[in-house]
Amino acid sequence: MSKQFPNPDLSYLRIRHAFGIPEFPVMHMRGGTSTGIVIWQQHLPADEALRDELIRHLMGVPLDGERGGNRQTHGLGRATPTSNKVFIVDVDPDRRLISSTLAQLAADKSAIDWSVNCGNMSAALPLYALDTGLIEVDRARQDAQLNARFQLDIFNTNTGSRMSAQMALDAGSGNLLADTAIPGVDGRFPGVDLYLHEPVGAKTGALLPTGQVLDVIDGIEVSCVDVAVPMVIAAAAAFGKTGYETPAELDADGDFKQRLRQLWVAAGLRMGLKQRSGQAMTAAQLAASETIPKICLVAPARNGGHLSVRYFTPQAAHPSLAVSGGCCLASACLLPGSVARRAAPYAPSVTAAADTYDIAIENPAGVLETRIEAMTRNAQVHICQAAYRRSAQILLRGTFPLYRGSPALNAFLRAQSV
Repeated sequence: MSKQFPNPDLSYLRIRHAFGIPEFPVMHMRGGTSTGIVIWQQHLPADEALRDELIRHLMGVPLDGERGGNRQTHGLGRATPTSNKVFIVDVDPDRRLISSTLAQLAADKSAIDWSVNCGNMSAALPLYALDTGLIEVDRARQDAQLNARFQLDIFNTNTGSRMSAQMALDAGSGNLLADTAIPGVDGRFPGVDLYLHEPVGAKTGALLPTGQVLDVIDGIEVSCVDVAVPMVIAAAAAFGKTGYETPAELDADGDFKQRLRQLWVAAGLRMGLKQRSGQAMTAAQLAASETIPKICLVAPARNGGHLSVRYFTPQAAHPSLAVSGGCCLASACLLPGSVARRAAPYAPSVTAAADTYDIAIENPAGVLETRIEAMTRNAQVHICQAAYRRSAQILLRGTFPLYRGSPALNAFLRAQSV
């Protein structure tokens, strides 16, 4: 069993100064197979330019335009997309619902992508809320004593979607249980069960953004599906791949990556993907996007799962499989005629009665187990809910000194500090 939770006071979340340098409170965390930092909404400036400057300082990305070769040695981010995430968290007055906003960064870009949620890092949010006292600890312990599980609702502002998170606490002591192991992470840590409510059409408003379960785009058969995140699904064989290559092998194939980029750009245009402002994304924006659309290559399973996948963020091959993408791919396996269904012929068939379907997806780190609640209506599959289990971990609590803050940002932080 792990440590006792602190009393619900927010004293160590305060902005401080040391030797004239503002120090911003952060929590470095792991959620699933992603890492990043979680920060409190109330500490941020209302001015978006100052907010974005602060986030860039924290993660060590360029402040003004792209800068190739940046290694983020001066920030908390790391070169891969899975370790360049910032979650901004707030809590409702009743302290039972938290809101989350994801900022996705890239090592060599100043642009911040606000367009999607992250299913892996979302697992860190209930642990953050409990550890900081943003959620009342006594209520969490009471929930655990009554139900053996603590539940928290999370509203994601990037996608306008809601999820529920459950964590197990010891019914007697209220201590956190470190009892969950997942592929890609050594050892056991606190487990988090996440339930995505009404996940269909997260970015496009439709399960099938093109209106069809199968399209031919750029000469390749694909299925474009939007469950939790918009995704382009293609058979690995269509690219001359087996679907069992390592992520490093795929990223090292420049011709393949260029062809993959052409496909996701063409598919993104056909799906009508939009910027956060509501304007349609251009081909150039899609080509440079760090988040949408996701794209994956599928192949038949080899190790007892339903199918095998190689998943892209889209710029880089993922070392395992993002859980939001996993929920989308699992849902696609339930759609007759889809590329995913072809690769997973033994996936269950959806019936008219609402039911839960388990789909196991093999990936480079192991197997992702998903649960999809679905039903048929008017001969069409409807996805009601998606669920998955992750583990979460606090890597470090502390403050980040901002040595290079602009005068305006320093003035704001000085006014907020103790």
